[in-house]
Parts: sequence; C-alpha cells; structure tokens
Amino acid sequence: MVRVDRIKELGGSKTNLLVTVVILGAMAFTAIKVFPVYFANYQLQDALESESRFALTGYPKKSVDDIRDDIWRKVQDLGVPADRNAIQVAVQNGSVSIGLDYSVPIDLSAYKFTLQFHPHADNHTI
Repeated sequence: MVRVDRIKELGGSKTNLLVTVVILGAMAFTAIKVFPVYFANYQLQDALESESRFALTGYPKKSVDDIRDDIWRKVQDLGVPADRNAIQVAVQNGSVSIGLDYSVPIDLSAYKFTLQFHPHADNHTI
C-alpha cells in the first residue's frame, strides 16, 4: 500500500521546481526591463539637484537657457525619452527651480504599461 501512494507523488517536486524557475525567470525579466528606467530617473534627479544648487554660483551666472541646455544634455546622455520643451526652469530672486515630466513605456511582451516620472529640484534652503 505504501508503494502505491508514493507512485502517485512522483513528479511533484519536478513540477514545483518548474513553477519556481518560471516565476523567478519572469521576475528577473521584469527587473531587467524596469531597473534601468528607475536608475536613469535617479541619475536625472541627482543632476537636477546639482544644477539647481550650483546654477547661480559661477561667474557669469547661468541664464535659463544655459540651465535648460545643461539639463537637456544630461537627458540625452541618460537616454531619457523626454522632450526638450518639457524642461521647466524658473529663476527668480536667487532661487532656481527645475522640473521635468516624462513617461517611459515598458513592454514585457505579455503586459505593457507606462511609468510616469516627475523629477524636480530647487535650491531653496531648508
């Protein structure tokens, strides 16, 4: 009797292994597609913060167009799918504010979605 019950259980561990491998593979595939997009956004946010802090410290001070050009070069270097006209720069009374809204479509073959990003930085003191 014990042998008949054990015969019915054969292959169960192979099925569990297969399901686990498929799930881990799907997670790795998703991470490979999504992680670079979030990392580029992190780098862009850092560039916006640096630019906003130091835009008015040099001589001569940067104009709005100079700041926009610097950010646009960083956007192109990172491969961020943003429009140059979407870069918002405001310089008023020694305060610099830089913002950018963009979206990145993600195609996972079976599922498609869009990630929305809104990086913003200014040089206001805390």
